[in-house]
Amino acid sequence: MTEEADHIDALIELTADVVSAYVSNNPVPVGDLPALIGQVHAALKGTAGSISAEQPQALKPAVPIKKSVMADHIICLDDGKKFKSLKRHLSTQYGLTPDEYRAKWGLPADYPMV
Repeated sequence: MTEEADHIDALIELTADVVSAYVSNNPVPVGDLPALIGQVHAALKGTAGSISAEQPQALKPAVPIKKSVMADHIICLDDGKKFKSLKRHLSTQYGLTPDEYRAKWGLPADYPMV
């Protein structure tokens, strides 16, 4: 299949999932189902077009990078919270390894995590 056909199939599958979930939790007359399916499909199709048109926004750290490392703590650039060790916070809160965090923010390999 082509990429466009895959996209259409995924859109149809998502539409079916959303309509199915809605109908299972809300009373919908049988005559209204085609309109509901059309509305959901149009909404999903509209969001797919807007995603590709958006420009990725530049990351802005919660604190300046130079001020994120202190003698007694390190500040997370994502949320501005202070930690003695940043590794566990990155893993549990954001699912990032220290190397992924450094790459995300463009930090040097020797940027401390403790």
